Formats: sequence, C-alpha cells, structure tokens
Amino acid sequence: MTTPVYVCTGFLNSGKTTFIKDTLMNQEWIEDGITIYVRCESGEFELSEEYRKAKGMILFEIEDEEELSPEFFAKLEKEHKPAQVIIEYNGMWDLYEIIDKDFPKNWEIQGVFSTINGETMDLYLKNMRNLMIGQLIESELIVVNRCNDTVDRSGFRRSMRVSNPQAQIIFEDPEGNIIPQTDEDLPYDINADEIVLEDQDFGVWYVDAFENPERYIGKEISFLAQIMRPQGMPATMIMCGRQIMTCCADDVEYFGYPTELPAAASIEQNSWMNVTVRFEYKSPKKWMQKSPVLKLLYLERANQPEDEYVYLV
Repeated sequence: MTTPVYVCTGFLNSGKTTFIKDTLMNQEWIEDGITIYVRCESGEFELSEEYRKAKGMILFEIEDEEELSPEFFAKLEKEHKPAQVIIEYNGMWDLYEIIDKDFPKNWEIQGVFSTINGETMDLYLKNMRNLMIGQLIESELIVVNRCNDTVDRSGFRRSMRVSNPQAQIIFEDPEGNIIPQTDEDLPYDINADEIVLEDQDFGVWYVDAFENPERYIGKEISFLAQIMRPQGMPATMIMCGRQIMTCCADDVEYFGYPTELPAAASIEQNSWMNVTVRFEYKSPKKWMQKSPVLKLLYLERANQPEDEYVYLV
C-alpha cells in the first residue's frame, strides 16, 4: 500500500499550520490511522495536543534540514506504519531537497501545497523573489491569504500561470473568504469586439486566454508579435507570440498560439509583426484536445521593441 506524503511550504507565518488544520486534514482522502506530522518551524499558530490526539497525529519537530535524512523517515515507517505523512516544510529551505528525498519505498509525494501571507507578499517578491518562486513552481495548490485591496492578485496569477500553469491559485480576504477572479483584473476591455493589446499586455492576455478561452471566441485581437515557425509546422501556419520573463533573466521562454494563414507562405524567423487575429478554440488535429488557435486577418512588418521581453509582474 502506498503511503501518501503531503508537503506544505511557505515562509514563516504564511498560514501553513492553519491550512493543515482547516483544509488538508478535512479532505475525504485523509485516511483513518496514524498521521505523521513533521513540523520544520514554529509559527504564530500551532496545532494543540488535544487536536493532534483527536486526529491521530504524531508530531516530530525538526530544527535542522539535515535531520530530514532517509534514516529518519525509515525509522518513522518502521515504528509507526503511518496512514499518511504531512511535512510542514521550512520556506527558507530548498523545496527540491524534500521532493527528491529518498523516502521509504512505499512513501510517495501526492501533494505539494503553498501558502502566502498577502500582507507580506510584495515584500518577499521584491527582496526574495527567486526563493519564493522556487517554492511555488512545484505546487499543486497555492493559497494567498489575508489579501486586502492593495494585493496585485491579477499580476501574481499571471506570473504563476506561466511559471506553473497547472497550479490552482486561491486568494482569501482577511476573514478567510475566497475572492473570485473578475474581469476587472484585466488591463483591457474584455467586452470589446476588438481587443487591442498594449505591448506589455500580451502576457496578461496569453495567460487569461489559456485559462478562460470562452471569453475570447470570435473576437479580433491586435498585438505586436514575434513570428516563428517551429520545425514540423506546416507552411500554412505560424506562431504569434512573445518572450515572457517570469522570474529572472534565466526564466525567459517564448509563448504563443498557433496561427492559421490564408495561404502557405514563407516567413523570416523571429521577425516582428503587428498582427490582427480572430480567436478560435478548437482541435488543431482530430486526435488532439481543444486549445486556442488564431486565424490571421492582418499582418504588417513592425520594428523590434526596445525591450523584447514581456514581464508579467
């Protein structure tokens, strides 16, 4: 039988323990039996001994990262045979050190969850950006709690949808209520029949179109694009996209959508064009899932911008 391991990460006082108590331990897939609870730092809130006893949790407190050795986990398995393991990880430690850990052969990581304190998020993004993004890039669920009106929810969502497009992102207000995403998070008029993207809006649109394609079906969209044709793409198609920087200079990648041409044509790779396209959502091939596909309506040569990168936040 596989023993699931759940890793909860985030900086000190980001709400990891509250997430474990109010969310993780209430999931239907938490099995009856012993839950090994490995806590790697102590914050403002701790699970009481009464609560842990009621939930069958056995606490192990860790002060040094080196204590999380294969021998330590093997001993836990031998002595307790847990139904599941929850690791409240120290956000200042390298997440991959625990993800790549040599656990007992029947243990398997089945969830990585991250919590962020919305009150301090901007501070960490400015001063410890690489470390913070490094926590989140492997997370299946990211919970940003204690969000007031000044938190740039849309900017953070856009950044993470490129860095980690599979992650579910939840924002909570100071009272713990989930904040829904709205059209107001977008820097352009989503209700217009023709959407004109400013140069730095491409990343915003790309991510939202990936996540909410139904918003754009049939709309005309104009933007500055870097044109490419990957090897194997037919002469009747091109890619219209931009280089997107998500974290730092080392995290730059080209993102774009396949674009159908009126007829076969040769192109100059990496050339810059002003394009107008019609957004469609369909299967590029019969055996493929539906995805955004653009239909070229207008194309005009353009000058390379001073900054060819698009920054999401």
